[in-house]
Amino acid sequence: MSSCHEVTRLLREWAKGSETALDALTPLVYEELRLLAESYLRRERPGHTLQPTAVVHEAYLRLVEQTPPTWENRSHFYGIAARVMRQVLVDHARRKQAGKRAGYKVSLDEMVAMQQERSADLIALDDALKELEKIDSRKCRAVDLHYFGGLSMEEVAQALHVSAITVRRDLRAAEAWLLREMRSR
Repeated sequence: MSSCHEVTRLLREWAKGSETALDALTPLVYEELRLLAESYLRRERPGHTLQPTAVVHEAYLRLVEQTPPTWENRSHFYGIAARVMRQVLVDHARRKQAGKRAGYKVSLDEMVAMQQERSADLIALDDALKELEKIDSRKCRAVDLHYFGGLSMEEVAQALHVSAITVRRDLRAAEAWLLREMRSR
C-alpha cells in the first residue's frame, strides 16, 4: 500500500514540474504497465507485430509529452495510461488496415496472417467506446479503468467517486451497449 501512496506522491510532484519525481516514478510503474500491455496483447492474434515493451515505451512517450500532466492519483494515472496503450494498439491497427488498402504486394503467408488479424475488432471497439463517451462518459471511464486499466471495482469506484455497486451496474450497461453497437457495425 505504501507504494500506492508513493506513486500518488510522485505523480503530484511530477505534475508540479519535478523531473526527479518522473525519474523516481518510472521504475515504480514500469512493470505494472508492461503487465497491462501483455494482457492487451494476449487478446490480439498470435504473432502480433507489437511487443509489450514497445507498447509501454510508446505509451510512456505519449504520457510524458502531456503538458502539464494532471494526475489526481495512482488510479487516475493507470486509467489514462490504459487509454493511451489502447490508442497505441488502435493506431497500429489503423496503420495495418491502411497498408492493406494501399495495394502492397504480400506473400500468401502474410495474407493469411492478415485475415486472422483482429485489428478490425479493436478499431470497432475503439469507435464504439468513443460513441459511448459522448453518451455517458462515466460508463466509458469505468470500462477504461476496469478492462483496460486493470483496476479493481473498488479502485474504479474510488477514481470515479461512486460506489462499487454503481460501477458494477455501469459496467454491465456499458458492456451490453458496446456489444450491441459493435454488432450493428
